[in-house]
Amino acid sequence: MKLPATLPIILDGGMGRELERIGAPFQQPEWSAHALIESPHYVSQVHRNFINAGAEIITTNTYALVPFHIGEKRFKEQGADLIKLAAKLARDCVNDNDVGDLDVSGNVNVNSKVLVAGCIPPVLGSYRPDLFSVTQAKPLLEALIVNQEADIDFWLAETISSIEEAAMIKARTAQTIKPTWIAFTVKDEINTESRLRSGETVFAAVSQIAGQHVSAILFNCSAVEVMESVLINAKQALLALGLEGKVQLGVYANNFPPIGELREANNDEGLSIIRNDISPIRYREFVSAWINAGASIVGGCCGVSPDHIKKLSELKKL
Repeated sequence: MKLPATLPIILDGGMGRELERIGAPFQQPEWSAHALIESPHYVSQVHRNFINAGAEIITTNTYALVPFHIGEKRFKEQGADLIKLAAKLARDCVNDNDVGDLDVSGNVNVNSKVLVAGCIPPVLGSYRPDLFSVTQAKPLLEALIVNQEADIDFWLAETISSIEEAAMIKARTAQTIKPTWIAFTVKDEINTESRLRSGETVFAAVSQIAGQHVSAILFNCSAVEVMESVLINAKQALLALGLEGKVQLGVYANNFPPIGELREANNDEGLSIIRNDISPIRYREFVSAWINAGASIVGGCCGVSPDHIKKLSELKKL
């Protein structure tokens, strides 16, 4: 079924690699936080680059504002201020626009201008559900929420590897007045039964997390090739729950080769390699397939540039 002309909703792309591309301060392990600390105007420039490319949602640059990236000492001394700064920079970039509202179901009014998504990262490490601990994660999640809430339109939990972590985030964000979108990262394997990096099925994850104030389930930071089958499983879960049409589905893949087991973000192996076979036009072809499979929200994760997003924005004109 052809989507309405106002769809799909267009997300932004990867903050870190765009910072590197434009010459911002960029190093491990701080990653995208390094520019925020040293030269925050570069962060604003990346937001503007994606807005100019057609993004209708920009995501706060808080993904790396956790001890894993900036260290325990810096997080304790500067974490709150840096999180507030990241949210303010995003808000400032859209202040000249009429920021859209979320309807009573928590869905984005797609006729609006640019919205700000408050990023909630996997606070104890990307792609590593084995490292997750509710006790250790809760104070980090709290800092991310209380220091962003004033400047964001809704929450976007990104690269979540397990149902347990998603459930913790859902429970905490329910205490705010902001809707929540949860984006899971999945194994880079094409199977009829898609799985999170925890090994839990996508069907189980959607069944347990979708609904109430979680108004969208997305899949991110996984290979483009796996996402269509993931969406099929997610849609099956929504149908079983009776939530199809009430909870939106979305995808924003990375532009990396498959990520293996026990792989941490920004470890000693260095930055992941950007694929040279996923051009903006090729990425748009994958996105078109995702839309046909039920996605109404699309964008890009690591290594997906403003040029890619510009091609996606052309889909709104079809």
